[in-house]
Amino acid sequence: MTSPGNALDEAFARAQANSRAALIPYLTGGFPQPSEYVELAVAILDAGADALEIGIPFSDPLLDGPSIQRSQQQALEAGVTPADCLEYAREIHTRTRKPLLFMGAYNPVLAYGVSKFCAAAAQAGVSALIVPDLPFEEQAELRVAAHASGLHVIQLVAPTSTPDRLRRACEVATGFVYCISVSGVTGARRNVAITARPVVERVRQVTHIPVAVGFGIANPDTVREVATFADGVIVGSALIDLLSAPGDARGPAVEFIRDLAEATAQ
Repeated sequence: MTSPGNALDEAFARAQANSRAALIPYLTGGFPQPSEYVELAVAILDAGADALEIGIPFSDPLLDGPSIQRSQQQALEAGVTPADCLEYAREIHTRTRKPLLFMGAYNPVLAYGVSKFCAAAAQAGVSALIVPDLPFEEQAELRVAAHASGLHVIQLVAPTSTPDRLRRACEVATGFVYCISVSGVTGARRNVAITARPVVERVRQVTHIPVAVGFGIANPDTVREVATFADGVIVGSALIDLLSAPGDARGPAVEFIRDLAEATAQ
């Protein structure tokens, strides 16, 4: 299912037309420096990313491993709020038309007001929401509000998803299906494809929308392997780790994205 004019749908279509997987990095809002966030995000998109996940910092993030947890804590200590993330998105959107996604806990969305948040996100240029701690059975209010604003609500499935649960999640999925490559939290891992490929194959049996794989993708070799069977690859912890290094890490981060983008050819 697609939304008219949704930039995320267009990004996947472009990637498919070029016989490659879409590259979607994750970057915690306001990390590593709030004042430099927009410039960093634009540089990452210009380096070859097809879309960008903006993480909304939260004190108790679900599924996030140590690297992303630390980045969120650093952003929170710097005072970054959901309103700031909306402003980041708005500023990034004035510089690029590549799709932006918000990823974060449901609590900040609820506190902001579900309909109000979805409308504000759409106005800021956001194309989709990923809310890992809100199972699809409890998403009715969010999906209605998101649909009214032209936003996708991304569904997550995992190797542990039962056939029935996977089917029901895919029935309400829009934008793409986010396949968690392994059970557990985010972080770099070896042999991602061994567990991710069977999940992607199961998803393809019940939906025709794009399928992206995340969790554990940390280098060009893994991207290259996952790109042979998935429509998108999502990279988070490895990028956050690079940006956590002392000194100016923007250059290495941009080169990292360039290397990953080159590896997306199917």
